[in-house]
Amino acid sequence: MKLHALLLAAAVLVAFVAAHEHHGEAPICAGGGGRVLAEFRPGEVTLDGHPADWEAVEASEFPLLPALDPDDDKAYTGGKVTVKAVHDGVNVFFMLQVDGDYAYTKGENKKCPSVALMFQVGEKATYQDMGGCKDLPDSCTSKSCRDHEVDILHFSLGNAIPGRLYGGNHIDNAAGNGGDRFGHLVDTYAWNPHCRYLDGIGPKENNSNAQNDWHGAWWHNSLTFHSGFVDDDSPYGKQDDKGTYYFEFSRPLRTMDQFQQVLIYSLFLSFARYYI
Repeated sequence: MKLHALLLAAAVLVAFVAAHEHHGEAPICAGGGGRVLAEFRPGEVTLDGHPADWEAVEASEFPLLPALDPDDDKAYTGGKVTVKAVHDGVNVFFMLQVDGDYAYTKGENKKCPSVALMFQVGEKATYQDMGGCKDLPDSCTSKSCRDHEVDILHFSLGNAIPGRLYGGNHIDNAAGNGGDRFGHLVDTYAWNPHCRYLDGIGPKENNSNAQNDWHGAWWHNSLTFHSGFVDDDSPYGKQDDKGTYYFEFSRPLRTMDQFQQVLIYSLFLSFARYYI
């Protein structure tokens, strides 16, 4: 089964985008109201995209339903998304698992899977419509969309080698934004799908104190080489091999973001079909 996008929401929204899907399809959501327990497990997780560290961690599963018409009979038939979370008192860690055929084309993000995590920041922020502010792109501001803020991690795999660590780095953080020029694991915020920006960059002003607080890696269980891929090994596996994608992420429980939010662990999940 080939997905185009999954966006898991909550205090966290998560999105998975698989290749070969068509533009313009309706968003997919995973039913709301679920909770994921993040246990205190210091020193147990290594960010490499592999699930072995997570075997003893309780898993939560959520069905994937269309966001605009979330009837059970329209659920994604390829299976549910599995979410696990732990923390060590300083950082919170996530493992996401979703079934999908292997797809990778170097340098072309829209022919590779993507994944996103979205955290509610504003009190009025909704998991549908990335915060739910009604403003258009040329009118949204921190004042007009106040209380609709969401914080988003977005990871596009087109330049990301399996098992490698991406996200925050000294070069992009020194520039004062949430970018990642190496693997496109970026730290962004939004008020709605049309008003979405890298941390530190906005419609009216920039914040030079911003940085990318996320780190992460990915893997697919059809890949059999475990000694460390290099760029020349692309596409790393056989196209269309059936299996499961693994996405592993971490960020501090408290960040330098303007909102200084402390992450919480209750999750309501949504998944959306769209290209970011």
